[in-house]
Amino acid sequence: MKLLYTIIVMLVVLFVITFSLANTEQVHLKYYDLLDVTLASYLLIFISFGIGLIIGGLFGIVERWRLSRMISHLKKQVRDLEADLEQKKPIAEQFNETASENRGI
Repeated sequence: MKLLYTIIVMLVVLFVITFSLANTEQVHLKYYDLLDVTLASYLLIFISFGIGLIIGGLFGIVERWRLSRMISHLKKQVRDLEADLEQKKPIAEQFNETASENRGI
């Protein structure tokens, strides 16, 4: 498994290096007067990819938090229902005893 992981990491590093060497053209970014930058095209792509990873990770964290809250709510609901069942169990047993006695008559 460690060998497979090492091979995959090496392939990704090789891809990053070859992609960077093949895309060295300069790109000029301008957004009104707020942003005026010149950088290599590969750097722009990697920065965009990194920002996408961060935003996707944040959405994943929010979804995980929402699901953990739902799980805790459902666990509380199960505890409440089990407690309610334990309270009603003697009544059901008493009803079953009465029904058994009535059948015997």
